[in-house]
Amino acid sequence: MRATSYGKPTHVCYIKSMTAKTLKDALHRVEAWPQHAQDMLAELALEIDHELREGKYHATPAELAGIDRGLKAAREGRFATDDQVEAVIAKHRPA
Repeated sequence: MRATSYGKPTHVCYIKSMTAKTLKDALHRVEAWPQHAQDMLAELALEIDHELREGKYHATPAELAGIDRGLKAAREGRFATDDQVEAVIAKHRPA
């Protein structure tokens, strides 16, 4: 168990197992996709794998803009409250 950035503990192994199950479920559904969609996913997965093996990650322009917005907000002292963070996490937490 470790503390998250907003101070509440999280079970890392639980999150990893949920991610693995979600990924397996998604890959099972991919088998029914049209071939061109499967090819696109395979290309993307191989690109991610290559970047992870190389130890490099190149953020997209949208990601860089988001980072810049976050840094600006931090400089201005604008931070989400613990309740706001928990609300966002609860909204996106799998049922």
